[in-house]
Amino acid sequence: MHGSGTGSEVDPTAGNGVDQEFLALERELAVFLRRARASSGEMAREVHPELEPAAYGLLVRLDDAGPQRATELAAYFGVGKATMSRQLRALDDLGLIVRDPDPADGRAWLVRLTDEGRDRFRRVRDARRERYVRKLADWDRGEVAELARLLHQLNTRAENA
Repeated sequence: MHGSGTGSEVDPTAGNGVDQEFLALERELAVFLRRARASSGEMAREVHPELEPAAYGLLVRLDDAGPQRATELAAYFGVGKATMSRQLRALDDLGLIVRDPDPADGRAWLVRLTDEGRDRFRRVRDARRERYVRKLADWDRGEVAELARLLHQLNTRAENA
């Protein structure tokens, strides 16, 4: 009932500038995450046709951080041990990871990429980075660095929340 003049209508998008900024952030993050999920699925299939999209992030983490315990990986991704075990088993079955005894604790295991897993992952990662370079070719390097800094800050705060 626009224009009734009663003043009782509530516009959910009205509010102060901060509310609008957070609504815009939520909208843009939703689009970004939807595209990221689709992209992860494509990249996972490029690494191996049977690789689950969710497991692609494990390859990223293992390549970045090196050998990790399954409990460390589960904590990093905020998932339960059962979910992590299932994803690691699938990666192991595909020959992309291997488990080695943890030298610091003989009862624990460290998960690491196999040579084949690392090679497959890095080929896909390098191709993805080339796509970023092309898509952001008209951006100033400072803008790219600022975006990376802000995303890192957002991820760090989410990790510690």
